Amino acid sequence: MQVYLPIAEMSVNGLLVLIMGGVVGFLSGMFGVGGGFLMTPLLIFIGVPPAIAVGTQANQLVAASVSGVLAHWRRKNVDVKMGLVMLVGGAFGTALGVWIFGILQELGQIDLVIALSYVLFLGVIGGLMLIESVGALLRGRKAAVRRKLHKHTWLHGLPFKMRFHRSRLFISALLPGGIGFVGGLLVAIMGIGGGFLLVPAMIYLLGMPTAMVAGTSLFQIIFTTAIATFLQAAANNTVDVMLALLLLVGGVIGAQFGTKASGYLRGEQARALLALLVVAVALRLAFDLVVPPPNLYSITVPVDR
Repeated sequence: MQVYLPIAEMSVNGLLVLIMGGVVGFLSGMFGVGGGFLMTPLLIFIGVPPAIAVGTQANQLVAASVSGVLAHWRRKNVDVKMGLVMLVGGAFGTALGVWIFGILQELGQIDLVIALSYVLFLGVIGGLMLIESVGALLRGRKAAVRRKLHKHTWLHGLPFKMRFHRSRLFISALLPGGIGFVGGLLVAIMGIGGGFLLVPAMIYLLGMPTAMVAGTSLFQIIFTTAIATFLQAAANNTVDVMLALLLLVGGVIGAQFGTKASGYLRGEQARALLALLVVAVALRLAFDLVVPPPNLYSITVPVDR
């Protein structure tokens, strides 16, 4: 089932893209991440230009995140106030990221920057998450020791404190706002919801309960990815509507099943599985960067649109 993508100027297997969207949607609902850390590399692996993959799949994250949030909302696992504070920072980060994306695209360096960013961020974050989650699992097997919800550091002494009743936190608004800002940058430049960074940051920096993190993360991702999609389409012309529709259908369906599956895993188990996925994607992208391509030279003819 070949489908032509007008912006990417290529044909893809429509059924394969639907399945990819379903798998990523499943992960979105299960782990509370947008799934872009996996979708963008998958699109690149099947031949979609990196710039188009980044701009388009951010649109898919909107639908997958909405589907996941609705399921978490029914369970009362969404801290709306926390999500709105993160959204303020995310909006500024997204706008800045789209501007940087356009500059890199004009310089012809966007493909390399996207690949290197994935290897760096996914490798570091995934490795740290894997070490922590495995350690938590090992400690859990030895003894069930009751610990505090979170540890106080100098970050909790920052000004502009707000009370977040749903998460039982009293912290500076600068913390969730800063996390949202970084997430917005990642949405625009890497085409990811930032969940692989937002989820551990919300757990370890903010001290949010694990059960509340997934829904709140997806809530914020909805709006930052919507902003990124609009700006990418208007400023950089990198959103392929046909590709986005295929990803949307698969993502919405997969997210519902992923949300149900999340109830069968403990927090440590979910973080360990997410970390393994992140590290695996980073290793694959690093491998592609160092392996010589089949054709060492190519000629690209610019086409006026």
